Amino acid sequence: RAMCSGRLQTALLVAGYFVYLLVGAAVFQALERTAEKQEKRAAAQMKEAFLQNFTQLTVAEMERFMENLIEAIQNGVYPVGNQSQFEESNWDFSNSFFFAGTVVSTIGYGTLHPKTAGGQIFCVFFALFGIPLNIVFLHRVGKMLSLLCKKLGKFLYEKGMRKKKIKFLTLLFFLATGILVFLCLPSVFFQITEGWSYSEGIYFAFITLSTIGFGDYVVGKQSDRKYFSYYRVLVAIWILFGLAWIALLFNL
Repeated sequence: RAMCSGRLQTALLVAGYFVYLLVGAAVFQALERTAEKQEKRAAAQMKEAFLQNFTQLTVAEMERFMENLIEAIQNGVYPVGNQSQFEESNWDFSNSFFFAGTVVSTIGYGTLHPKTAGGQIFCVFFALFGIPLNIVFLHRVGKMLSLLCKKLGKFLYEKGMRKKKIKFLTLLFFLATGILVFLCLPSVFFQITEGWSYSEGIYFAFITLSTIGFGDYVVGKQSDRKYFSYYRVLVAIWILFGLAWIALLFNL
């Protein structure tokens, strides 16, 4: 009964956690998408006006254009390419879910952020409750993984192995497995999908899972590449379980 109750609590926690992220993603998308469209429209008009009159611009007008361009880029609007690229939203569901995951995991790349007053206020409360929920989620997943450690240790103990050697081999097994699953293999995936070198993929994976999150490398941001639907959702899920693996290592 205790085991069934524990499994039920874990299932409810995992389900509740992902529902929280899904609701957060939907709210961020609803709050930010309209404002982003207006920013992109303004950036497109600014670019068009510049291309029509760039030979006649004064120094002051050129400075103003540069300031507006920098502001647009800081807000996640990149005025390059044709009009169809301006229609692609940074706040589609996949990106919104990815953003919600980076908020509760405290990575905070800084390349995508809410700009409306409603989005900023919601982000405060979303993080206020989401970060503790994320800690509980990681603790529970880490606890589940630690049960696998115990089972592995029990199996080795029954084979006549000494406890010190069992501890060392258990740690080595989960360290090697985690490095393969959460660092090495994802880096190959990023190399193919993003066009990065393998070392850049390793660098991104480590900077992300360590929650440093410089923001110099972020998935799904290259305008010249076509990404499959929910690409960033899968990356967000990889981040969450990668953080659970790191939490397990600390426990071990």
